[in-house]
Amino acid sequence: MPNEISVEKAKELLDGAIAQAQELMKDPSKVLVLLEEFEKKLEDIPFAGDVIKQIKVMISMVKDFVTKKYTNVSPKVVATMVAAFFYVVRKKDLISDNIPVLGFADDIAVVVLALKFVEPELNAYAAWKANQ
Repeated sequence: MPNEISVEKAKELLDGAIAQAQELMKDPSKVLVLLEEFEKKLEDIPFAGDVIKQIKVMISMVKDFVTKKYTNVSPKVVATMVAAFFYVVRKKDLISDNIPVLGFADDIAVVVLALKFVEPELNAYAAWKANQ
């Protein structure tokens, strides 16, 4: 059992979920259901501080994208966020969530990596949202 997850492994996990995310994005109602499941799962994952704030911005951005309120972003960027959410929600983790603390390491790594990839777009979205 690995004690930590590398950035390379997190990228591999995220990349593996992107194709599934792109397929899922064809049906906005499925994306909205995924977001609800992700928000429930967030209650169990020990994110803190700015990360949880950024995750909430990600959720809002995806909701606004699939409902066509905000479309000034590449679908690939949205797919990256949906892929991270999908990875966290799906039952098949690299590290089982039943393992205290360590069980969420892969989930945290994938979401934080997705945040890093989409940070400029998140900042642009946050500025747009603030002006609404």
